[in-house]
Amino acid sequence: MSNTRDLLVGESIQLRRGALFQVCYTPGKAPSLVFVHGGLGNRFNWRSQYEFAVAQGWEAIAYDLAGHGQSEPYPRYSIGRHCRDLSRLLDRFHIQVPILCCHSYGVPIGLEWAKRHPVSGLILICGGTHNLDPWWEIPLMKFLTWGGRHFYRLPFVKTFTEQISSTHSHEIIQQFLAEAPIPVEVHPYLALEPFWGYNFFDRSSSTKYLDIPILVITGGQDTTFTYQMGENLANHFHHSQHLHIPHAGHLVIAEFPEIVNRAIAEWIIEAISAAESQIQLGD
Repeated sequence: MSNTRDLLVGESIQLRRGALFQVCYTPGKAPSLVFVHGGLGNRFNWRSQYEFAVAQGWEAIAYDLAGHGQSEPYPRYSIGRHCRDLSRLLDRFHIQVPILCCHSYGVPIGLEWAKRHPVSGLILICGGTHNLDPWWEIPLMKFLTWGGRHFYRLPFVKTFTEQISSTHSHEIIQQFLAEAPIPVEVHPYLALEPFWGYNFFDRSSSTKYLDIPILVITGGQDTTFTYQMGENLANHFHHSQHLHIPHAGHLVIAEFPEIVNRAIAEWIIEAISAAESQIQLGD
């Protein structure tokens, strides 16, 4: 029997009065990678990337957003509240200039947080600045909120949903689906509502964040965040790269983890080298 402890188990931490968050943290060297999952997800979504970061010796942290996974719910959700939670979390572990790794609806949280706090870079996967909810999403999520989510308790509905979630069936994607089943609790669905109609550019006229180095990753089979949306997102930033994986879907971080991890590592090395060059030029 293996005595190896699962890095993603984490611990329960109180960030707000009366609100406990499930957090996994591994100390290490710079850069500090902070993983922010998307709607209806949890910290386990990032298993492949988190374990890879730890293997490189980097400081890493992942957590369940409020109302998701093992973190406690709120009576009301907002992107601003998610950002304040993130600030409290990073203060708790004395992380000052992180790289934020964000997936899906986690991307708006990372963008909003980076407007007001220093970051070393942003890794933005399958999510962007606006037009994030396709026409069918809002009525579907409202149906699930009202009670349709309980259909996922039926084994055949659960199996069918997993089959349409990804066209891939290898061991890593199977583990991803097992660790992040479609929620049957109501709060993950309520927590989606602040993202509907989100438009980053309606919220701020500041363009300082445009100098942040970013890596955009998209999948060719992702119907919610397309190649062109990824191109548009990357074009908003002065120092950006866009990796498009044609056979990947919305769950690209589990479908093609080796490609994603390699891209992150290469991008980090390049970003660090560029930052050091800027420092030398300044001297």
